[in-house]
Amino acid sequence: MKKNIVIGADIGGSHITSAAVDLDNLQIVKDSLFSHKVDNKASKDEILKSWSVAINKTIKSVDFLELIKIGFAIPGPFRYKTGVAMFETNDKYENLFEVSIAEELPRFIDGNDHELRFLNDATSFGVGVAKMGEAKGSKKVIAITLGTGFGSTFINNGIPQVNTPDIPKDGCLWDKPFIAGVADDYFSTRWFIKTYKELSGEEINGVKEISQAKNEYA
Repeated sequence: MKKNIVIGADIGGSHITSAAVDLDNLQIVKDSLFSHKVDNKASKDEILKSWSVAINKTIKSVDFLELIKIGFAIPGPFRYKTGVAMFETNDKYENLFEVSIAEELPRFIDGNDHELRFLNDATSFGVGVAKMGEAKGSKKVIAITLGTGFGSTFINNGIPQVNTPDIPKDGCLWDKPFIAGVADDYFSTRWFIKTYKELSGEEINGVKEISQAKNEYA
């Protein structure tokens, strides 16, 4: 196997997507892309097992023979240098609070030699957009991600900014006060679920169900 192939894993609030990436051309390796649903309210081990399903399929598709390097795009709160999850106040993955993903996840991943690195998911998106996406060539970039949660990142010359005076602390907007709570309460899947229930009286599991509903509230 070529030494410059690594795995990229995107951790979402309801899924994980994993793929092998050739760093020479920044292209996804053919037939290495896999996704798997995740219950973010499950136990610690069940969540980690779910994550490993997609990752192990990617590993098998490329046939890694040596050190397996995996980069994770993962939402906060998270200690990215040490790989410790700090999910506590954003209504997902609470059972991973203070769990060392760097130490616990390799138990479920194929292979014996792993190198794991972590970066905020919105930051990962912003870096990609600035390097090879629609914002390529732009000096300053602000990227917003909307999904299970509300992500943001500020890019300057391709580098994520986290502690400069002209941006919010850590480049985050999700935890900033907004109306009766924080921004993540309104720019997220749970706002749609909550508002739809208030209007229709029906409980749903996600935005997809709203898009498929045939009533005046959809």
